Amino acid sequence: MDIYFLIYKFILVAVVFSISLVIAMYSTYAERKVAAFMQDRIGPDRAGPFGILQPVADGVKMFMKEEFIPNASDKTLFIIGPCLAIFASCVSSAVIPWGETLTIFGRQMSLQVADVNIGILYVFGVVSMGVYGIMIGGWASNNKYSMIGAIRASSQLISYEIGMGLAMISLIMVSGSVSIKTIVEQQPGAHWYVFVQPLSFLIFLICAFAETNRTPFDLPECETELVGGYHTEYSSMKLGFYLFSEYINMFVSSAVMASLYFGGYNFPFIHSLGLSPNIVTLLGVAIFFCKIFAFIFFFMWIRWTVPRFRYDQLMKLGWRILIPLAILNILITGVVMMLRG
Repeated sequence: MDIYFLIYKFILVAVVFSISLVIAMYSTYAERKVAAFMQDRIGPDRAGPFGILQPVADGVKMFMKEEFIPNASDKTLFIIGPCLAIFASCVSSAVIPWGETLTIFGRQMSLQVADVNIGILYVFGVVSMGVYGIMIGGWASNNKYSMIGAIRASSQLISYEIGMGLAMISLIMVSGSVSIKTIVEQQPGAHWYVFVQPLSFLIFLICAFAETNRTPFDLPECETELVGGYHTEYSSMKLGFYLFSEYINMFVSSAVMASLYFGGYNFPFIHSLGLSPNIVTLLGVAIFFCKIFAFIFFFMWIRWTVPRFRYDQLMKLGWRILIPLAILNILITGVVMMLRG
């Protein structure tokens, strides 16, 4: 492992980290514009042309707001909570393959921070750490609304992680791998796994909404019942960390779904364009981000279309519908593979 490889990996980590933060920041702008489009409004239009500097203004506001820590709170855990949430969100993108290899000065450089053969397990393990940030923040606030929101978040994430994991088993059975890069490479052109495992994708998509606390599964921060839920007592950038982690999770979830079910950076006729390998790689990265942005738009579309569930409906959907459907899909997949094999 030479110094040039380490420098490249450091630059790649910095680029992926920066892109995640920028997309999370401008997702707030896109959210407002999509909401305005749905409700026949204009949306942000004062800060810069078409309101394009609104996220920058919001970031400055977050940094400049007064820092407030309740006297009755556990101050150490109160600080650790949002830090753990944003950390888990940022490191979850390390195993996502953003494109094929680039040839730089005669060296083959992968567009993946860490090419581990258990990429799916890594994503599940890191994402599950986020609930600790929410739970710690809600408990350390010493606020009943925050505590109820934290309990809701923990039970919701545990319930839907089971359904998401079971949905992934059928895909792993078909692909024979838990490496995200390997699964992407198995989907050349338009031979995407969404056509092979449509029920698995549907279950994964619904669970992704619950994992990211997005409407109609935003019960942990339900403002009509819990003021702000687990982050009621937070202000300044501690609140910003929680909000940023939600949008980064939405971005990472979209990238994972695009990789596992829609071919990632693959697109039809990718290797028959007659272009140089580096141009094809960069074009694949652009296609991959188009798929991600399509999923992010879908997240926002659902938020401004579907009303929030009741908590009992939320748990019933997870335990009585999605988990049995995922188990049934595993059985059907196994039977089909046995008949074909």
